[in-house]
Amino acid sequence: MIDRTGSSTSSLARSAIESALKRQSEALDSMHGKAAQLAPGAGASEAADSASTAFSEILGNGLKEVDNSIRQSESIHLEVVKGNLDFHEVAAQLKESELSFQFAMQIRNKLIDAYREVMRMGV
Repeated sequence: MIDRTGSSTSSLARSAIESALKRQSEALDSMHGKAAQLAPGAGASEAADSASTAFSEILGNGLKEVDNSIRQSESIHLEVVKGNLDFHEVAAQLKESELSFQFAMQIRNKLIDAYREVMRMGV
């Protein structure tokens, strides 16, 4: 079992896993940066003024990231044909794209539910 660690197949898998972990680490760093921007360290008036624009910007940026992920997965077959990617990398990118789309759909559903709840409220 251990004698295959130096083979080319395992090194391809290892490199695919390492690149997927690197992307996840970069995404986590990006989320930490966004969370730091939203932290209540700013003044109350600044936070109130920028709250509506910050939410719309964050929502817009999130949608752009999901769109970019989906567009990458749509054109990934060209990279495979060229030989730039192996199947492990393709599977990781497709799964990442699928998860980001499902996450965006869940956020959409929660926003629609919240809107409906507000519309049912009596004034």
